[in-house]
Amino acid sequence: MAEPLPSPARAGATWSPRAAAPGLALAFGVAVLAWLGERALVAVAGRAILEAIVLAIVLGTIVRALFVREPATYERGAAVASGLLLECSIVLLGAGSDLRALVAAGPAILAGVVLIVAVTLVVGTAIGRWFGLPRTHALLVAVGNAICGNSAISAAAPVVGARRDEVASAIAFTAVLGVCVILGLPSLIPLLHLSDHQYGIVAGLTVYAVPQVIAAAYPVSVAAGQAATLVKLMRVLLLGPVVLVLSVTEHHAAHLRWWRAVPWYIVGFSVTSALRTMDVIPASTGDVVREAARLLTVVAMAGLGLAVDLEAVRRVGPRVGATVTISLVLMLGLSLALVRLLGVA
Repeated sequence: MAEPLPSPARAGATWSPRAAAPGLALAFGVAVLAWLGERALVAVAGRAILEAIVLAIVLGTIVRALFVREPATYERGAAVASGLLLECSIVLLGAGSDLRALVAAGPAILAGVVLIVAVTLVVGTAIGRWFGLPRTHALLVAVGNAICGNSAISAAAPVVGARRDEVASAIAFTAVLGVCVILGLPSLIPLLHLSDHQYGIVAGLTVYAVPQVIAAAYPVSVAAGQAATLVKLMRVLLLGPVVLVLSVTEHHAAHLRWWRAVPWYIVGFSVTSALRTMDVIPASTGDVVREAARLLTVVAMAGLGLAVDLEAVRRVGPRVGATVTISLVLMLGLSLALVRLLGVA
């Protein structure tokens, strides 16, 4: 039976330097290769066709599949890289995010996010049940799709009473399909004539996990990355209320404290972005901190790639794949409808 990947919060809380060292060293090595690959693409093509953030995921997946003989040796460090380091980078990203842009968008964006998450949860669960998934498995996949991938799946699993194999299959497919979305989503920009801001909102509403949103949006532009991160974090903030609702409706969560489901980096991002919005952190400093965040993000993406178990993905049933894919198409359609309906420029 496949083991679920550790959630970022748990990975960051329980690691020891000795246990994490091999995986962290490998993640940093893959990150260096990704940076060199980006520089090579710039030299050959004149621009980064694939930026280091995306290359790190791809290279990490390839390294694990072809060269890692004992994944357990590197698992802890890879989890720390894709968890704790990524969480730190998100806090730093807040220093470069001016929330006045989000306020200017008005409450309609927030209402749209809540509506899309709610629809995806309900319809996604129904789709899973229609394909024959057990109710717990369908709920787990729907929560992961609607909110934030692995973190949401890990938080919801004890609430819905999911089995380990259900958790593992949901996480495995989310990781691989997330990489496909990262690579393919930017192609919608010329096809649908999306502005960077529109694309950022679509990415923030569509892509599963926070690191995947960053990888899908920041290579397009800083404006797209900021819009995507802000919208995505609005989705993540709904994790607490969703877990609270599930804890009321599911008897498995009698002792669960719902506020523990709200990641600490949400608080950190909120604080640093508020300081930037109030100009306590000046724009010039915010730019420097944002670049440091990007460096950490590349290492985190390498760790994420090293956590993708292609063998586990091969064992994922077609019913889970169909459920996740249809739910993704639903979220994409709803997000595109939202930016058109609101007239976002």
